[in-house]
Amino acid sequence: MAPTPSIQAMDVTSLRAVLAEMRRGLLPSRFEKAQQPDAHRLQLGLRSLRGTLWLELSWLAEAPRLLVVEPPLKQGEGSTLAQQLQHGLRGLALVSLEQQGWERVVALGFAPRPGEPVRRQLVLELMGRHSNLFLLDEEQRVIALARQVRQDRSRLRPIGTGDSYQPPPPMAGEPPRLAEDGAAWRRRLGLLPQTVGEALMGAYQGVGPALARQLAQDALARPVQDLEEEAWQGLWQRWRLWLETVAEERFQLGWGGPSDYRCWDPEGSPAAADDWAINRGLAGYYADRLGHRELERRRASLRQRLQNAAARERRNADQQQSLLAAVPGGEAMQRRADGLLSLPSPSREEIDEAQRLYRRARKLRRSVAAITPRLELHQQRLAAIEASLTFLEQAENGAQLTAVEEDLPVLLPARDGQGPGPSRRVRRGAAGGAPAPLELRSSGGLRLQVGRNHRQNEWISLQQARRGDLWFHAQECPGSHVVLKGSEGTPGEADLREAADLAAHFSRGRANGRVPVVMVPTTDLQRIAGAGPGTVRHRGGEVLWAVPERAAGLLAAPPRLPGTEQP
Repeated sequence: MAPTPSIQAMDVTSLRAVLAEMRRGLLPSRFEKAQQPDAHRLQLGLRSLRGTLWLELSWLAEAPRLLVVEPPLKQGEGSTLAQQLQHGLRGLALVSLEQQGWERVVALGFAPRPGEPVRRQLVLELMGRHSNLFLLDEEQRVIALARQVRQDRSRLRPIGTGDSYQPPPPMAGEPPRLAEDGAAWRRRLGLLPQTVGEALMGAYQGVGPALARQLAQDALARPVQDLEEEAWQGLWQRWRLWLETVAEERFQLGWGGPSDYRCWDPEGSPAAADDWAINRGLAGYYADRLGHRELERRRASLRQRLQNAAARERRNADQQQSLLAAVPGGEAMQRRADGLLSLPSPSREEIDEAQRLYRRARKLRRSVAAITPRLELHQQRLAAIEASLTFLEQAENGAQLTAVEEDLPVLLPARDGQGPGPSRRVRRGAAGGAPAPLELRSSGGLRLQVGRNHRQNEWISLQQARRGDLWFHAQECPGSHVVLKGSEGTPGEADLREAADLAAHFSRGRANGRVPVVMVPTTDLQRIAGAGPGTVRHRGGEVLWAVPERAAGLLAAPPRLPGTEQP
């Protein structure tokens, strides 16, 4: 599993770049709708001459941002902040987008119509963990805000509803200026013995970590005092080019290099003619990175719950196993009791002790009938949980994580707070429809079905299976059921090999070079009574040796089937 990628913060350069596009394509525009899809994001629907555009404002600490985005889902209209903005901005138009100096603070001005005084301001502060959003009236009083800043959180600038808005404290350092000559610029950077990156960020406003890497490039971590004349000249040229790009608004979006993205070209290439290139590109970048983080957060939460449930089942199984291990001791008790009653003249106490030993021995023998099913149940639950952990670690998108979540009410007991415990009933998918397993085509044109959770395994192996279908599963290893639809045609050797490779690939043994896979006709599968969905036993079967790596070719560009999930 790939590590969670970092997120590059929107600095003042990228902020100015997206604002330049917004001023050209968004001013003026009539406010229509506000919605808050989550705790750190607000979306505004604005109607301009180009139609309805959506503006997203986020004060998320890891990725505060202001962007034009694709039309979002309809969600979050009922939040308090969204309702306050819906009321406060009703009938107004966005007429200005102001960003002063090198601060990451944007003021969106709303007036009844262009040319009239601003009646409301929406101020977005994009300052890491101090990011916030404010709705102000004509007198700069706070009508609504994203989060209250109490005295215990900020002694310098506590602010809440009804307070007069005060801008953030001014930034340290000098504002970058085109009028500054090279000698003065060089002296300023060389005042302190520090690295080039530290000098750029400490001496000038508006230079954050990403911009410092773009400007300094390979010299970022070098001491200023060690720079050769050629390195100074290259740094100066890039500095001037950056300043000219910002002053003339010749922004363009580039990817890679010393940072994830940049909104100017250190080589000075002409910008592409696309009105929304930067907004669209950055919206996709943040959606991808934040979506990946949300997936990993969900994955970690699911993993913790499943691991807790597995530990609980192991404890219960160990307890039952220890009770079962005590059963042979009943025979010794029986012999001791027989010995006591075989004495020539047993005393009353010896007779009582013998009777007590007989009762305990009978109880231990009877307990086998109760312990064995309980032990089997705990072992079945543990096997199902281990399989779900395999599904979880191999999930690559939100749909596959949702498939794992759908199994939780069956896997976890009621005391976990998430469901009634194991059930024989097979529920339908979250949307109310039939399960949607992964479906591919083999090289011979036959359908291949892969279950990505227990319900999907049950669906393809038992409920949808037909005579002639073949079932594949990694031998003695948690993983997905794979069904080759032999009922739709005669499988060839390549079809069987591909099905076995898929079963190995979607199993706990994926990292192995070769994996034994059991192939069984689906007519020889039998559901285990009382067990959870997807738990089967089989008669006979043939073992094939599969290579998990070979499945990658089938998964890379599979012929799509209508209505199936992209792997």
